[in-house]
Amino acid sequence: MTPLPCSLLPLLVALVALLLTTTLTHAVDQTKFRTCTQTGFCRRHRNKAPANAYTAALLSSNPNEPYKFLLHPGKGYTQTHPNLSLTVDPLSNGAVRVRVQENNPATARWESSDILLPDGLVRCSSATHSETPQTVTISSSCSSPDGEDPADVVVSLSPFKITVKQGSEVLMSINEAQLFHFEHKRSKLGVPEPTAPTQSDPAADQHNGKKIVGYWEDGLARYEDGTTEVKPVDDVATMVKEDEDGFWEEKFQSHHDAKPNGPMSIGVDITFPQKSTKLYGIPEHASSLALHATRTPPSPHSSSKAPKYKDPYRLYNLDVFEYDLDVPMSLYGSIPLLISHSVDTGRVAGAFFNNPSEMFIDIWEGEGMGSHWMAETGVMEIFLLVGGSKVSEVYKQYSSLTGTQALPPLFSLGYHQCRWNYKDEKDVYAVHKKFEEHDYPYDVLWLDIEHTDGKRYFTWDKRFFPNPVKMQQTLWEQGRRMVTIVDPHIKRDNNYYVHKEATAKSLYIKNADGHSDFNGWCWPGDSSYLDFTEEKVRKWWAEQFKLDKYVGSTPHLHIWNDMNEMSVFNGPEVTMQKTTKNLDGVEHREWHNIYGMLFQRATSEGLVLRSGGKERSFVLSRSFYAGSQRWGAIWTGDNAARWDHLAAAGPMLLTINTAGLSFIGADVGGFFGNADSQLMVRWMQSGAYQPFFRGHAHHDSARREPWLFGDEALQMLRQAAMERYALLPFWYTVFHTSSITGMPVMRPLWMEYPKDANCPALDHQWLIGSDLLVCPVVQKDAVKVNCYFPGNQDWYDVRTMQVQQTPTSKWANLDAPLDTIPVFQRSGSIIPKKMRLRRSTEMMKNDPYTLVVAGDSAAGELYIDDGHSFDFENGEFAKRRFDFADGKLTNTKLGGNWGANGTCKDWIERIIFMGVSKRPSKVVTSGGQELEFTYDKNTLVVRKPELGVVDDWTLQIIS
Repeated sequence: MTPLPCSLLPLLVALVALLLTTTLTHAVDQTKFRTCTQTGFCRRHRNKAPANAYTAALLSSNPNEPYKFLLHPGKGYTQTHPNLSLTVDPLSNGAVRVRVQENNPATARWESSDILLPDGLVRCSSATHSETPQTVTISSSCSSPDGEDPADVVVSLSPFKITVKQGSEVLMSINEAQLFHFEHKRSKLGVPEPTAPTQSDPAADQHNGKKIVGYWEDGLARYEDGTTEVKPVDDVATMVKEDEDGFWEEKFQSHHDAKPNGPMSIGVDITFPQKSTKLYGIPEHASSLALHATRTPPSPHSSSKAPKYKDPYRLYNLDVFEYDLDVPMSLYGSIPLLISHSVDTGRVAGAFFNNPSEMFIDIWEGEGMGSHWMAETGVMEIFLLVGGSKVSEVYKQYSSLTGTQALPPLFSLGYHQCRWNYKDEKDVYAVHKKFEEHDYPYDVLWLDIEHTDGKRYFTWDKRFFPNPVKMQQTLWEQGRRMVTIVDPHIKRDNNYYVHKEATAKSLYIKNADGHSDFNGWCWPGDSSYLDFTEEKVRKWWAEQFKLDKYVGSTPHLHIWNDMNEMSVFNGPEVTMQKTTKNLDGVEHREWHNIYGMLFQRATSEGLVLRSGGKERSFVLSRSFYAGSQRWGAIWTGDNAARWDHLAAAGPMLLTINTAGLSFIGADVGGFFGNADSQLMVRWMQSGAYQPFFRGHAHHDSARREPWLFGDEALQMLRQAAMERYALLPFWYTVFHTSSITGMPVMRPLWMEYPKDANCPALDHQWLIGSDLLVCPVVQKDAVKVNCYFPGNQDWYDVRTMQVQQTPTSKWANLDAPLDTIPVFQRSGSIIPKKMRLRRSTEMMKNDPYTLVVAGDSAAGELYIDDGHSFDFENGEFAKRRFDFADGKLTNTKLGGNWGANGTCKDWIERIIFMGVSKRPSKVVTSGGQELEFTYDKNTLVVRKPELGVVDDWTLQIIS
């Protein structure tokens, strides 16, 4: 072997180091993100002594106003600690609104007017109360789920506590563990305000005079000499003295957080009774559906179980690059909604703590379940959701407050093909052509940041995309659409029209001085960020999507909002300093978690504005908050092409659905790394049964188009996509139901089977609506999967159309060869499908329907509209109900005027009856027409009945 020249040795060493880094780095650098121990307000609340109790006194019980109480601090507080105002307000939707704030403050705490819907805040007119020396009991018929006892709210006066009871049963309590703690705004007398390093020099001695040429998502500077900043070591011990722990300033790594308002955090415990089995919700975390304990129960309660996590669940929207699994650290979104469920009673209750500042939530298990909520600032506003025995009541109440899932355009429920990046128009045309050649259905092709002119959004790099309108029109000829990315960071370039106008109109978030525009580093380099908490900014942003402003766009172009936590590469925890201010002078720390939602909202409103208010929008966002369901879809961010990330997708999506946001998916194949054919097939099979269905990959990942995995894998991938498209009528119907009721689209089993003790922790399988049971394969080389079959009814295999035989335990170890995953239809259901393979949803719109009837008594619904406009709000839809009993199938109208003028040509070409025990003699319509049918293995197939979908009719099976 020829010796390697010495001059090449340094290069070889560097290359090996790079390869090792690339190969071995599979996880987030957790040291970039704060823990509770590194956060002053969380330390203070965790260390708060329960003995420091508050007492309450009723001040007002005016029937036209909320019940008002005065909260007085106990002996453990200083004399300067102010009294607080507590209001308890039973609402007409059945929820109970609880608010705590300073009593007659000089300056009111900031609140957003863009989260709650006014209709959800209407007071219950029937509320009454009774008093004893120790309690005030508020009763309301509004909090009475159908057929159940009304819920009473009992306010204990000394010590202060709120308990919600239904009959004699406690549903939940506030401050049962006496962890209530409310810090007040104050001045630091005699001490000058701390001086933070200027933004232009975040840490004067940090870079040793080296010239910074950029930052990356790891938050570390890249220098002109080719080196990278060495990660600073955080020293928690440098905090101020213990009795003012983090009151006035904190330091994390090189970043300084000055707090001119001092400590303003709030916290309280919300507990659920002994019969509470599990707690769910508070996304987003890469963890299980059922929440894990993060601490032992407060005294005097105890538990024999050690908590699984040492840190609380954190809610602080962040750009987490390559996130870890099974940890409580923050991810991209936050929904402070907690759901409790009891197997023993079947009862469900919830608590929505509406506060968009940073939060930590401790969970404990003991005698029941408990939670300790800690927020950095803001108002304490808690909605207690009284579900009783009906989980639907919790979601009716919650969705009346924050909105239901918006009905998406039908195309957005199809398959989306994306990567970072399809490099030019030639690449786009080639990919599009290959989908055509392989008869592979898809609806949307996506372009990432490289399509723009130097990361200037609303522009095209004309070197690679010289004719974007023609490109979009070419896709539309086969009913395909396109999505481009538009992020919230705006390149600071005076020749860039968006930046120039935003600067002139003063639309950017400001530095701590409240005057100069914030400048942070993101994909374009120096960037500023629009203040989407301001309505005038949202309206201006919406205008940018008009066809004459977004040059090169068409009505078939939709939008992807990424990096909207917001991501700032050189900021603390890869986000913006908390001391920056919106246009009203309110610190970023107050509104951080709603920024991404408001950005998605403004974009969605822009697409609606573009159509003159006629067309529904499709906008995908990475960041979210309570209410994001009104504005579009979400995905779970930067996952990896690994089997454990495939397995984690189900629990993550179930958790976010449980928190009221249904249009959610995980990148099929994983964003980082390379997926082999087996992983890709299994992920496509799983993703086809999840609400948002998109394949996506990093630019360093190998190309992932389906035909690149070989002919055998291509056939399996296409089959998974075909199953998705066949079920689109069912998906669309379930989404419509969600848009009315607020119920999740993708449901954990416990929601439909609340008294089944096997269901609470199950998160490796799920339901679509109530009728499809999905058992994905998420382990490498697995050809069997263990699946649980809840309820007392049968489940039919959707492929064999036979009843799945299960042992008494209801667990079955099922065959799952690589070409399939087990999916089952509930006996008692009727599911609508479209069976003809087409290129896209647009090409399917005139196709006939197939009805699949499971069992000898069944019912189901079908929702139809034009799939894209808001005309359904004016009655232009059809809602049909199908019932099957005693051999008779009927179709009746539930609502809508679709087809009332005879223009609807939708018809049924096939009806499949599963579970028919013997061959019938004939099948006839109500008009006496005999229909063709086949019968085999308990399955009856009626062919070409040619019955109108929007017509009332009856079909009779005669034995």
